[in-house]
Amino acid sequence: MSSARKTAFVTGGTGFIGSHLTEALLRRGYKEVRCLIRSKPKWLAGQDIVPVRATLMDQSAIAEAVADVDYVYHLGGVTRAPTWDALYEGNVTATLNLLRAVELANPSVRRVLITSTLAVVGRTSGRTADESTPRDPVSRYGQSKAAMEDAVWKQYGLRLPVTMIRPSSVYGPRDRDIYTFFQSVNRGICPMLRGDRGLSLVHASDLVRGIIDAAESPAASGETYFLGSDQRVSWSELRRAATTTLQRRAFPVYLPRTLVPFLGAASELLGRMLGRYPPLNREKAAEILHAAKICSSAKAGRDFGYHQKVPLRSGVAATVAWYRSKGWL
Repeated sequence: MSSARKTAFVTGGTGFIGSHLTEALLRRGYKEVRCLIRSKPKWLAGQDIVPVRATLMDQSAIAEAVADVDYVYHLGGVTRAPTWDALYEGNVTATLNLLRAVELANPSVRRVLITSTLAVVGRTSGRTADESTPRDPVSRYGQSKAAMEDAVWKQYGLRLPVTMIRPSSVYGPRDRDIYTFFQSVNRGICPMLRGDRGLSLVHASDLVRGIIDAAESPAASGETYFLGSDQRVSWSELRRAATTTLQRRAFPVYLPRTLVPFLGAASELLGRMLGRYPPLNREKAAEILHAAKICSSAKAGRDFGYHQKVPLRSGVAATVAWYRSKGWL
């Protein structure tokens, strides 16, 4: 099937990774890209997409949206919330609602691609995670995504052509998580965790290319894949790339691991006082200390030729240039 004839339905398209995916689908010449939009289009504003004004809890609207598409890309979900119920509803219930709608309205869909996370792995005794690594998530977010994976495979693994993707840490234009690292470096301070082994860090353009290739690959149906970088990135390497691009000197501040839980608790308390749930919280602190941060993408390389294409330095340079263009730095 040529790209010009392909159609897709995307959830999470208004977010960081989802907006990059939507743009990549359009660049590949997809005939039509439908995007679930709950309120504002955000990064999708001005894009040649078909907006679907609904939520994943609106099954009739979702069934109509997926009725005749070739591919479903499910990137929507909840990355942080103060309660288990909110995480379960956003990551498990919403995903099952989507799959129920697909099975009802479009059982012959070519592929349903679902994004999970490296956080499902959790503790690994320091070794590089691959798809055979047992899961032991340390945060409620990781646990909710693990519950989502289990429910998907149990209920729909034999009924729909599903591919599960677990991205590593992701950076690039529009990201607000690793952005805080660049903010600190720009101010002349580089926070570093003592004894940290680094991480698998993938640029958004590499990740979304891998997501589309996985969805379109016959070999990937019924499979789970990590998508990350070809090599581990140390925080020292990331600091050098950032200081070179920003033309700043950044003094490394090494944080003892025992301090991380207190920072998470203090940030969560402050967030509660301000009426929000902050990115750094007790759950995130547990992930920083104990969860796997390094994964292998070898299986994706074997099955559909996935490899990192964006080198760290050029990826950081392009990301910083975007932050500056938007006044973020």
